[in-house]
Amino acid sequence: MITRRTVLSATGAAVAASAVGAHVADADTTIAVDPAADYGIWEGWGTSLAWWANVFGDRDDFADLFFTTGSVSYGGASLPGLGLNIARYNLGASSWNSVNGETMVASPNIPRFKQIEGFWQDWNVTDPNQWKWTADAKQRAALAKAVARGAMTELFANSPMWWMCVNHNPSGAANGGNNLQSWNYRQHAVHLAETARRARDSWGVDFRTVDPFNEPAATWWTATGTQEGCHVDPAIQRTILRYQREELDARGLSGVRVSASDESLFDQAHSTWTSFDAATKSVVSQLNVHGYQYEGGRRDLVYNDARTAGKTLWNSEYGDGDGTGLRMATNLCLDFRWLHPTAWAYWQVMDPTAGWGLIRYDGNSAQAGAVETKLYVLAQFTRHIRPGMRIVGASTDNAVAAYDATARRLVLAAVNTGSAQTITFDLSRFAVVPGGAGTRWTTVTSSGGDRYVRRTDVVPDGRLVRLAFPAGSVQTLQIDGVVS
Repeated sequence: MITRRTVLSATGAAVAASAVGAHVADADTTIAVDPAADYGIWEGWGTSLAWWANVFGDRDDFADLFFTTGSVSYGGASLPGLGLNIARYNLGASSWNSVNGETMVASPNIPRFKQIEGFWQDWNVTDPNQWKWTADAKQRAALAKAVARGAMTELFANSPMWWMCVNHNPSGAANGGNNLQSWNYRQHAVHLAETARRARDSWGVDFRTVDPFNEPAATWWTATGTQEGCHVDPAIQRTILRYQREELDARGLSGVRVSASDESLFDQAHSTWTSFDAATKSVVSQLNVHGYQYEGGRRDLVYNDARTAGKTLWNSEYGDGDGTGLRMATNLCLDFRWLHPTAWAYWQVMDPTAGWGLIRYDGNSAQAGAVETKLYVLAQFTRHIRPGMRIVGASTDNAVAAYDATARRLVLAAVNTGSAQTITFDLSRFAVVPGGAGTRWTTVTSSGGDRYVRRTDVVPDGRLVRLAFPAGSVQTLQIDGVVS
C-alpha cells in the first residue's frame, strides 16, 4: 500500500496546479467566513487501527496520545493529545492453520505485522462459538482502549479470509482481479456480522458502521502485494452489500449501519456509487471515500452523490509521505471546501516509512521512534474542530471554519504552504465579534519552528482579524463570544 500510495503522491503533486479547488497561499490574502453556509455537524476525527495497533495496541501512552486531548509524555517531550474519536477496526484475513490439507498462501512481500489474524479460520466450522476469538489480541486491545476513551467505531475488511479467496492469498489475485469466490460472497458478510455481534456481546464495542470493502475498484491488490487486499467489481459489491444488511439484521444488529465502498480515489467513489441501483443504495447509510487522489479528482461530485441520496459522508482514510504535514493540511482544507465530509480519518498514525505516519516505528523490532512534524499539524485541526461543531463557509481553499453556537466559539484554521504572508479573516457576516483577545496556536514546519505553540495576542480590528503566517505554517484561531 505504501509503494502504491507513494506513486500516487508524486502524481498528485504534478496535477495540483490544474486540479479542481487546488490553491497555494503565497501572497497576502483575505478569507471571508460565512456562518450561513452550513456543511453539517462535525462528527469527528479518526484512524484505522491496523497495522500500527497490531504492534502497539496494548500501550496506554499511545491510546492517550491519539484518543484524548491531554498532554502525553513521549521520548522526553510532552506531546499534544490529538483527541481522535473514531477507531476503524480491520477484520483480518490471515491465519496459519490447515483446513483439509489447505493453507493460506502468503505474498512473499507482506511483512508479518501487516498480516492480521481473522476469526473464522476453518470453513467447516460454521458455529461462531467455535471460531478463534482469541485472535488479533493487540488490535482488539487498541479498540477497547479507544472505546474506553470515548471513541466510536467502524468495522471494515481489507480482504475476505484467505480460504474465501480464489487463490487462498489474501493479498489479491495474480492479475489484480476479483479474488473472492462466488460461493463465499455471503460468507464474507457473515464473518463481518458475527464479529460485530461478538464485539457487542463480549467486547463492549458497538460498531456504528460496517464496511465490507477497502478500495475494491483498485487493481493493485495482487498476489505479490505488501498487505491484505481484494479487488471487488461494483456488480459483486451490490450482492455483498445486500447480504451484509441481511446478516446484520439476522443477528439483531439492525441499528448497525452499512458503509461503502472506501474507494481509493474520489473519481472511483463517484463511479462506483453511480453504478449502484436504487436497491443497493438503500442499504448503504454512509458513503466512505479515501483521499488518495490528493489535490486531483472531483470531490464535489462525491459530495453531490451523498447530498442527493441523503447519506452521511466520511473521508475514512488519508495518508501521504510528507512528514512536515503541509500536504496533509492542504488536502484537509480542500476536503472541507469541496468534499464536505462530517468525519475524517488518517490512515496510520504510526508508520515505519518516514513521513507517512505521525510517529515512526520499526515493525519488526516493535520499537517506536521519531515524532513527525505532521503530528503537530494535525493537532491544529483535531484539538479545536470538535464533534458537535457546525462546519461553515470559508472562501478559500486553504482554510477551515467551524462554529459552536452554544459556546459562541468560532474556530478558524488555515495553512500557508508558501512564503511568509498575512492572512485576514473577514468576519463581517457575524452579528457580534468581541473585541477581546483571541487565542491562536502555531505550527511552523521548518526546523526549529513552533510546534503547536499557544499565544493570546490576537485582537480583532472590528470584524477583521489579521494574522502573520510564517512560511510553511499552520495556525488555528479561536475566538469566544462570537454570535452568528
